[in-house]
Amino acid sequence: MLFTEKGPSGTGATLEAAAARAKELKINHIAVASNTGETVKRLLPLAPGIHVACITHHTGFRKPGEQEMSRQVREELSSSGVSILTTTHLLGGIDRAAENKFGGTYPGGLIAHTLRMLGQGTKVAVEIAVMALDAGIIPYGEDIIAIGGSGRGADTALVIRPEHAKNFFDSKIKEIICKPREF
Repeated sequence: MLFTEKGPSGTGATLEAAAARAKELKINHIAVASNTGETVKRLLPLAPGIHVACITHHTGFRKPGEQEMSRQVREELSSSGVSILTTTHLLGGIDRAAENKFGGTYPGGLIAHTLRMLGQGTKVAVEIAVMALDAGIIPYGEDIIAIGGSGRGADTALVIRPEHAKNFFDSKIKEIICKPREF
């Protein structure tokens, strides 16, 4: 499925398509990027019985020392069985600090820019799948659905078998369920 535009307008269709594909393929885990929890709240009723892992921006992403997801939403999602991961971004991290300080592009940035050739949501979906695996909140060696977006909302869903960061290039994107055509 291709959307005519990127961003939140495709969120509902992305979540529906991802949940339907997970059921068709008997996939038991969905990793979803969500900074406020709203995208995860919309996904939960569509994916009963499927474990949802929510990957947020790292603390300080928008403003130093601040977390975008409120404690109340975090507690609400956790009580619904959602695993929440807030940590340094796989393709940013220390490389981004070097880019910001000294200029140029480093390996993480090169990989991120390459994945963005398929759209920001694709980059995000691959990144969060590996982050969730490294954190142990999804199982190793299984296909999962990873959902990302371009800014707010969700516009991209992939079937992916992630590998740990140390073996990143062995990750397999098996299907692109949906993404924006223009980005």
